[in-house]
Amino acid sequence: MTQGTARVLSGPPAAAALLDEARRRAGRLPAVPHLALVRVGEDPASVSYVRGKAKKAAEVGLSSHVHALPDTTTQADLLALIDQLNADPAVSGILVQLPLPAHLDPAPALLAVHPAKDVDGLHPANTGALWNGHPGLRPCTPAGIMALLAHHGVPVRGVRAVVVGRSALVGRPLAGLLLNADATVTLAHGATPDLGQVTREADLLIVAAGQAHLITPDMIKPGATVVDVGINRVPTEDGKGRLTGDVHPGAAQVAGALTPVPGGVGPMTVAQLLMNTVIAAERQHDQLLTSEVPGEHVR
Repeated sequence: MTQGTARVLSGPPAAAALLDEARRRAGRLPAVPHLALVRVGEDPASVSYVRGKAKKAAEVGLSSHVHALPDTTTQADLLALIDQLNADPAVSGILVQLPLPAHLDPAPALLAVHPAKDVDGLHPANTGALWNGHPGLRPCTPAGIMALLAHHGVPVRGVRAVVVGRSALVGRPLAGLLLNADATVTLAHGATPDLGQVTREADLLIVAAGQAHLITPDMIKPGATVVDVGINRVPTEDGKGRLTGDVHPGAAQVAGALTPVPGGVGPMTVAQLLMNTVIAAERQHDQLLTSEVPGEHVR
C-alpha cells in the first residue's frame, strides 16, 4: 500500500445499509417493533441523544416512546417502570439512557431489563451468550463495528486483531465478537507494557481507549486496517475545540484502511441499536409462535 493512500472506511454508507436491512426485516413482522427509551432528568446531551434515536427509529419504520422521568425519580420508581416495560408484550426493546442522575445507580437498572429486550446488549445473560458463542443481543458499538468491517469487505477470519481498551461497552465485547468471527485476538490496555510492540503485530487494529492520539503512526503495522472508536475534543485557537480520535491523523500515511473521526464508527451505534430492536422483535415473535404450537397437555 502506497503511503498516504489509506482507504477510508466511511460510517454513513455502512450505517445506511444496516438501517435498510432493519427496515426490510421489520416490514416482514406482523407488528411494528417498538423501542422504549427511558430517560431520567433533562441532561441536554441525553435529551438530544434520545430525540435522535426516536427520530431515526421512525425513519426506519419502527415505533418508539420516550419515557421521560423527572430528576426526582427514585431508584424504586425507575425499576418499577422497567418492570412494566418488561411485562408489556408490545415493547420489543428497552434502552435506559445513561448517564442517570447522580443519586441513581445504573447497575440495578441495566440488570432489571429483561435479556430478551436488552437492546444495549449489556445484561450479563447476553454477555455470557456472547462469550460462549451463543445467540443473543450484542452491544451496539462493537456489533456496529463488525457490520462496518463487513460492509467495506474487510476480512476478519484468520487475521491478527488487537483491541486497545477493555471497557465493558466496547473493548471486551468487541474482543468476543472478533473471537467468534475466528480472528486471533489480543486485548491491550493501559497496563500493557510496550503497547507499540503489541499494536504493530495487528493486521486489524481497533482503538477504544478514550485518549486522543494515543496510537501514533510508528505503532501501526504498514497496510493494517485501523478502526478508531475514540471521540475526543481537543482545544483549538478559536476556543471551540475539534473532535479527534484515539489514533493520530498521521496514521493515514501508514495504514491500509482507516475509519475517520468523526464519520466512522459513530453512525453505526444507533443503526445497530435499531437492528437490535428488530432482532429482539423477531425472536419474541418466534417464541410466541413456538408457545402457540398445539400439543399434549399434562393433566
